[in-house]
Amino acid sequence: MKIAQIAPLVESVPPKFYGGTERVVAYLTDALVKLGHNVTLFASGDSITKARLVSVTPTSLRLSNCVDQMAGNILQLQEVMDRSHEFDLLHFHTDYLHFPVTRFCNKKTLTTLHGRLDIPELKPLYKKFNDVPVISISNAQRRPLPIANWVATVYHGLPVDLYQPGNGDGDYVVFLGRFSPEKRVDRAIEIAKRANIKIKIAAKVDKADERYFEKEIRHLLDQPHVEYLQEIGEAEKGPLLANAKALLFPIDWPEPFGMVLIEAMACGTPIIAYNHGSVPEIVDHGKTGFIVNSIEKATEALQNIHLISREDCRATFEKRFSNIVMAKNYVRLYERSLLKQPERSFYLTPAYRK
Repeated sequence: MKIAQIAPLVESVPPKFYGGTERVVAYLTDALVKLGHNVTLFASGDSITKARLVSVTPTSLRLSNCVDQMAGNILQLQEVMDRSHEFDLLHFHTDYLHFPVTRFCNKKTLTTLHGRLDIPELKPLYKKFNDVPVISISNAQRRPLPIANWVATVYHGLPVDLYQPGNGDGDYVVFLGRFSPEKRVDRAIEIAKRANIKIKIAAKVDKADERYFEKEIRHLLDQPHVEYLQEIGEAEKGPLLANAKALLFPIDWPEPFGMVLIEAMACGTPIIAYNHGSVPEIVDHGKTGFIVNSIEKATEALQNIHLISREDCRATFEKRFSNIVMAKNYVRLYERSLLKQPERSFYLTPAYRK
């Protein structure tokens, strides 16, 4: 099958720094190539891929210091359209930017939506474009926009050799992600304090969250049980998770997926997560971690974390969340789309059913 993967230009594929969407596109693209498909990746020129790379910008937009980022996005979209005759299917990861163009093209298109959808301005947009087929990364992600033309749910996946499982011998828990109000690192710090265990925090501060970080979080990092590692890369992330007793994920928002959840599973690390968004779809309560709704319940779960088998965590990752599993599910969706089979409201393989 000849497949075009169209990635955002903000980060390279894979990203050199933070960039969840671009990481998923990288893992999916390489897995599709491994499965024998002819794949072309439209992405920034500094991307690294096993597919054929087509780029309209030499570097990712975040690193290029360009004044008008939309210019590069429009140029890439036109490049995709100019080459569309080369492919059986176009798979977009660029939100809704291409909708007005691809809606009327004679090529099969699919779009994976990677972000949060509980934004008021999106409702009239997806009502207008309710004929454009879109893919969710969790069933929970769909709830704010039931009017969208959902054709599938396909969960993210990671290469099986990206992280190695560990024994959790480090006497600490870990928080990974961003310092933002919805991620609730303050809860994670309090949970660790009540459980009398050290917490290692590896997180970045986005520009939009700088004021929140300075006012609400910075002083919490001075507590004796807290070790702040700042933002870390892939090389450091694996050992940090593998040696942790647990990952704390006390979110306060409708998380569309949560890559760190499957990263923890890949390392054999149990999860303690609040019951929001995709969490109950990703975490098997009592098997790969505990799903809670309060600091008290999270503290209790942490004290019982030894009841979770690290081997089960890793096995669940390999069964449900590898990039090959992800790619195979996308291929089934591609084939169904090309054969013009009737669409269904959701699409889960047996491995995803509980």
